Amino acid sequence: MTLDPLAILTAFGLIFLAELPDKTMFASLAMGTRMRPLYVWFGTSTAFIVHVVIAVGAGSLLGLLPALAVKLVSAALFAFGAFVLLRSGDEDEEEGGGKTVTGFWPVYGTAFTAVFISEWGDLTQITTANLAATNGWLSTAIGSAAALMSVSALALVVGRFIATRVPLKTVQRIGALCMAGLAVWTLVEAFTL
Repeated sequence: MTLDPLAILTAFGLIFLAELPDKTMFASLAMGTRMRPLYVWFGTSTAFIVHVVIAVGAGSLLGLLPALAVKLVSAALFAFGAFVLLRSGDEDEEEGGGKTVTGFWPVYGTAFTAVFISEWGDLTQITTANLAATNGWLSTAIGSAAALMSVSALALVVGRFIATRVPLKTVQRIGALCMAGLAVWTLVEAFTL
């Protein structure tokens, strides 16, 4: 169990880019406009940490397979991630004028539940499992959790700026390019063992 700074940065960068155009960023933004942002962040962060633990566990099981099989599966998952990012359209989710939720536990519970349910099988969860299989579970967990929590905080602090000024298609294309590059890199590694 060692910490690899490059693996932490890789996980952080990929997960951060993949999560930016995701629905959970917009959910955090919407909840932050009607609820206390710090409470929302605690709820979303806890849900993200639970999903990282699940993804890292799945990725660690993949790590028990032969190296070539893991590399081929990883390359396929990265390619799939690039495909998903390129195909996903901008989803403008209209939020109705809902009732304001107050108090730590109601806000925490609402934020936790919203993210916990929406992240199952999400691209970031699949990518985290993939990275854990090839880059080690601890470094991947740290990088992925930090990225997810950072995106949630970013949405709560400057979400309106991002939503109005940075085209989500641009973020999606950058993320897709990174995923495609990692797919090619992993394939090269697989056949040069």
